[in-house]
Amino acid sequence: MEETLIARSALQFSNEVTNYYPDLLTDDAITFIIALQRRFDKRRRYLLQKREEQQLAFDNGDFPCFPKETEETRKADWQVRYIPNDLQDRRVEITGPVERKMVINALNSGAKTFMADFEDSNSPSWENCMQGQQNLIDANQRTISFYDPKRDKRYALNDKTATLLVRPRGLHLNERHLLIDGREASGSLIDFALYVFHNTKILQNRGSAPYFYLPKLEHYLEARWWDDVFTFTEDYLGTYTGTFKATVLIETITASFQLDEIIYELKNHIVGLNCGRWDYIFSYIKKFRNHPEFILPNRDQIGMQVPFMDAYSRLVIQRCHKRGIHAMGGMAAQIPIKDNPAANVAALEKVRRDKEHEVKNGHDGTWVAHPALVPIAMKEFDAHMRTPNQLHRLRENDVITEADLIIPSQGTITEDGVRKNINVGILYLESWLRGNGCVALYNLMEDAATAEISRTQVWQWLKFQVNLEDGRKFTRELYRTIFEEEIEKIKHLVGKGNLHNTKFEKAFAMFDVLVTSEKFKEFLTLDAYREL
Repeated sequence: MEETLIARSALQFSNEVTNYYPDLLTDDAITFIIALQRRFDKRRRYLLQKREEQQLAFDNGDFPCFPKETEETRKADWQVRYIPNDLQDRRVEITGPVERKMVINALNSGAKTFMADFEDSNSPSWENCMQGQQNLIDANQRTISFYDPKRDKRYALNDKTATLLVRPRGLHLNERHLLIDGREASGSLIDFALYVFHNTKILQNRGSAPYFYLPKLEHYLEARWWDDVFTFTEDYLGTYTGTFKATVLIETITASFQLDEIIYELKNHIVGLNCGRWDYIFSYIKKFRNHPEFILPNRDQIGMQVPFMDAYSRLVIQRCHKRGIHAMGGMAAQIPIKDNPAANVAALEKVRRDKEHEVKNGHDGTWVAHPALVPIAMKEFDAHMRTPNQLHRLRENDVITEADLIIPSQGTITEDGVRKNINVGILYLESWLRGNGCVALYNLMEDAATAEISRTQVWQWLKFQVNLEDGRKFTRELYRTIFEEEIEKIKHLVGKGNLHNTKFEKAFAMFDVLVTSEKFKEFLTLDAYREL
């Protein structure tokens, strides 16, 4: 009782919170959350500070390399612990936010696994995050249902469903609605803590366990932080070390230089790495933002076939299979095009070729953003991967150098590319500010990662006043002209009389600040979160 009173006094809700979710934030859950925060948050903040120091080094031309201090780890012959039965075959994974109907549809999609996302496809309002936790409890208890009055349709789980994985927020994100000892809590720890506290026993009784995707790691010391969080929590909850399993998203350029090290730090818990391609492109631009030789062309021209992306994919496969874990492929963001059959056929063929390329390269599985893409991806992996995975594909003769991982991509920068980046960035921000972090735009499923590419490219192109394909320089004056024209298009589309019912005025202003500020903003979600 005394411990509970101490916990309650250490925790404060922000003034905006009106629903305290007492079934989630029980006394015991709060005691656990505070124990995690006190033990690990100071170290999290230190790791974020090290990121800033690393960026200064990049700005000064000290580009990433394979760490000298861990050379023996890379050379040594070791493997990680086992992969659970329900994660042996992950040939198609579907992802999406933790919204109730989406959770049901994703689990029923026919995919092998579903990554329920508290991060890039989730706008982290208090309600979204807390209701998302309740949705996952209900899903694991197999009681989740949803009634859509517009369609007069009820949604419930099928007998056979995908295996559930959860992606907590990245280390850089706070949970501003909860203060512990007067400081905003870590979003990573809140998402992780509530999920394991309420679901570990439920899952173990079904022969499974809590499985995670870990986002945006930039250094092997960050992987060590997560491993320590896992081990402490397993002991706290009275279960064995290695209960929790994690797949790490390789979605920063620095992480691709430390694959063995990341795997080694998590060797009791890790089951795979994933090529988080969109955030990886964002990271490439962000880390090399002050070096014009690394400027990338229109984002539509940067696929997995360009040299630095292909090198990263092959290296992930090689290092994963050497260490006995899965190498997961990247996201197909396409969605069905209902009003244009020819365009739909072309889009789905693009998905098919992408998945064929991944499976032939040696990936053990892949991501899709929409249930309609599951059969397409599944067909390619079934045709070319007759075993549950491809751990036997070692790619031992592949030699990927430091230079291969950062080689600039050739292509063009066009006015249309500038306009699309501005338009998509604004439309996504507006939707995010309304609480929707997963947005269908121009037949693609956009999330924070793709929006980050759009605004970061505009910032860098403007900084260096790049030459457009038509010979013009992309000056501040040209940016302002295009920006104002895109605003007018959006206002016309929405209807100026309806603007007050939207968040567009805030989105216009925020996007403009993001791309014209002299100092680069590390994540668009950090400032936007204050406006959510």
